[in-house]
Amino acid sequence: MFNFIANIFGYLLNYIYGIVNNYGFAIIIFTIILKLLMMPISIKQQKTMKKSAKIQVKVKEIQDKYSNDQVRQSQELMDLYKRENMSPFSGCLSSIIQIVIVLSMFYLVSRPLTYMKHIDSETLNSYAQAVEEKSGARAAYREIAIIKEMSGTDENVRINMDFFGLDLSDIPTQNYTNWKVYVIPALYVLTSLISTRLTMSLNKKTLQNNKNEDKKEKTEDVENKNENVENKSEEEDMVTEMNKQMSILMPAMTVSIALIAPLGLALYWLVSNLLMIVERIVVNKFFKEEEEA
Repeated sequence: MFNFIANIFGYLLNYIYGIVNNYGFAIIIFTIILKLLMMPISIKQQKTMKKSAKIQVKVKEIQDKYSNDQVRQSQELMDLYKRENMSPFSGCLSSIIQIVIVLSMFYLVSRPLTYMKHIDSETLNSYAQAVEEKSGARAAYREIAIIKEMSGTDENVRINMDFFGLDLSDIPTQNYTNWKVYVIPALYVLTSLISTRLTMSLNKKTLQNNKNEDKKEKTEDVENKNENVENKSEEEDMVTEMNKQMSILMPAMTVSIALIAPLGLALYWLVSNLLMIVERIVVNKFFKEEEEA
């Protein structure tokens, strides 16, 4: 499946590259187009996140009320999701799609001659053999090695990887002495942290708004009110703690991949993060105005 999607991505990336004649700018334009195509799914995911945050208080109440009756608890939760017209697994599809895209992009940037230039495997093997005989070693990324070694003499494998003085075919872990290769991964980590903190802030505001709304609507006695406030506080602490962990784990995991892959992948992630930040700010503002209306 990843090969199939990487192949489709490769046709689009190669078409864009034919216009701009620069691999870096082609990746940026490709990322923007892909983000626009994914916009409906992304907006739906944000709606689901906000809706899910709104019903967490009710979910917690059901879990506490039927803690000793798992069958009844499950039934009540399913009834709640039906009343709210949402599925407990509604966020899974978006996550799966994102994983598929990330892995497909890794395939694409690590094998651009296969998926972008669509050079047949027999020709690539002959190129790789010539490069390996010359260097005396087998490269981790054979097609990247071919581009570096033969782009000056063979038009078929030539791809303009220069991007503001950076070679997007470089691999950070193979270029320790060149500080420039860490610029894009560092910016990617920075934007990841900003994106995660933004998400945490928006979720916290949603939880706080739910808390304020619930206080206005509750007409139960003081004891029940105190119990509900405690439950909401625990729920908020749990979400905050989970987001804190994700803000550390996710950038660490993804940057580890970026450090062992050609810089083209880190550039794709960087641009994608920047677009995601803008999207979340704009979409959240739209949702806020819609709710106020």
